[in-house]
Amino acid sequence: EKIEYNLPYPGILPDHPLYFFKKTRDKLLEMTTRDSMKKAELYLLFSDKKIAMAMNLAKNGKDKTAITSLAEAEQYFSQIPDLVKTSEKQGVSPTADFLARLKLSNSKHKEVGNSLLRDLPQNFSGEINKSLDLNRKLKLELEKL
Repeated sequence: EKIEYNLPYPGILPDHPLYFFKKTRDKLLEMTTRDSMKKAELYLLFSDKKIAMAMNLAKNGKDKTAITSLAEAEQYFSQIPDLVKTSEKQGVSPTADFLARLKLSNSKHKEVGNSLLRDLPQNFSGEINKSLDLNRKLKLELEKL
């Protein structure tokens, strides 16, 4: 079934010559965001943009870059549970809305991963499955938050 979760506009894709500037801006945002909850929200945005990129790249026949974006999406997402726990220790709990968004996002990532598994050549399935495994582990972690 299709997950109702709107992914953000991915902006410039990794195959664009100016992508470097976007990556630099994101690194700066990451380094200057100190608050754990704000960083968790930033990582959710980054991971959702990466998953949207993966979809777009796959549609445009950029299979390898799509799979890299899928992996990066799950890597960003994988840092969120610890940030939420750190924030809770500092006395700031996530809102119910944020937790709901995390769960929807995780499901959407799974949906995209499964569609890449279905649509891309067989030789990529190992890498895609690695991202899907991480996605499953993250789903379990989210249930504990």
